[in-house]
This record gives sequence, structure tokens and C-alpha cells, in this order.
Amino acid sequence: MEKKTKFSIIVPTYNERLNIALIIYLIFKHLLDVDFEIIVVDDGSPDGTQDIVKQLQRVFGEDRILLRPRPAKLGLGTAYIHGLKYASGDFVVIMDADLSHHPKYLPRFIKKQMETGADIVTGTRYVKGGGVHGWNLMRKLTSRGANVLAQTLLWPGVSDLTGSFRLYRKSVLEDIISSCVSKGYVFQMEMIVRASRKCYHIEEVPITFVDRVFGSSKLGGSEIVEYLKGLVYLLFTT
Repeated sequence: MEKKTKFSIIVPTYNERLNIALIIYLIFKHLLDVDFEIIVVDDGSPDGTQDIVKQLQRVFGEDRILLRPRPAKLGLGTAYIHGLKYASGDFVVIMDADLSHHPKYLPRFIKKQMETGADIVTGTRYVKGGGVHGWNLMRKLTSRGANVLAQTLLWPGVSDLTGSFRLYRKSVLEDIISSCVSKGYVFQMEMIVRASRKCYHIEEVPITFVDRVFGSSKLGGSEIVEYLKGLVYLLFTT
């Protein structure tokens, strides 16, 4: 009997008490016939996020929801590395916990991978059918400008470099992640650029990114500076 493909969904959290239950419910709702596990990597949230996850484990089972906390806020890139250690799936999905990445797109990611044999399927805001909801004009212009700048300098072959809603073949993610040095939001860009340079097969699925409803955004001026520094670094090292 053919082994069923398994998916490990890594969800980094920090102060997501108001969102985590809904995102997990929606993942279960949209992946009814899929073998998957959810790995929650919480960076010591003071708001009780871990307590909510433990309650969800009692409902869905500790084999389906794995809580793998860290003692403090240590960065997005290292959160994926930490979660990957515990992933038992053939493929790994990375997504945000704040409902900006709707789980309804997960079946489309899986379908695209099955149809194309892709190593990576990435959600994109910048093709027909994709978009952004809830951002003001300045944030839209900043995001689009950052993306155009990166496209012009790096030629990555994908339309959305800074998105963080992706499906990876596990072996491919392990390979790429081992060569990445960036932290925070630049990490996503470095991952997809290095994947492109290594000639991995990348496909895209249009998504609508929705700004968080509960909680506050983690993006600030320091992240924008880091993005620009990361762009220069990738320009000279890839």
C-alpha cells in the first residue's frame, strides 16, 4: 500500500493568544483528508499563547499539535530551524499565526505541488488573483517598492520575495536553510533567492494577504533597515 504524503506545518508565534485557536481550527477544517501535523514554535509569549495551545492539544491530540517553545524571542529564521528539527512530514509548510495567511489556500498549495512536482510552492500577492487586504496606501507602496527593488537587483524568478506562506519539500528546505545567514524578515527573501540559484523547481499560487485583525504588527523601522542591508548582502553573495 502506497504511503500517504505527510505535511508538517510550522507556525511561529509570539503573543498570538487571540489568533492561534482560530488558525489551528481553520487548518483542520481545510485539510480534512490530509495527513498533517502542526508544530507551534512559541518564543516565550507572555500573553498565554502556550496555555491556549496546550488546551488545543487536549482537543486535537498531542500527535497532531506539537508545542515546541523557546525561552525568548529569537527571530523568525531560527524559529523555522527549530521547528524543522521536529518535523516528520515529507513536506513542510511555513505560515504566520496572525490569520494573514488563510489556511483555505493550503489545498491549492498541495494540489499545485502534486500537479507540477515542485520543490517549493510559494504564495504570491503580485500576480492575477493575488492581493493585499487591510493595508493603507503607504504600506502597499513600501511593500511593492521593496519587492520591485529586490526583483531588479536579484532576478529571483518569483513574483513575491518577501512572502512567508510557502510549502517546501523537506529535503529542499533542509538544504536551503543550512546556507542562510539572515535573520528576521530578510530570511524569507534569502530562502527563495538561494532556492532559485540552486535551480530548485518553484511554483506560485495567488493568495490574498490579510492584515492582522488581533494583536500588533511585528514589522518596524529596524526591520526595514535590515531588509535593505540583506538586499545588498544577497546582491554580492548569490
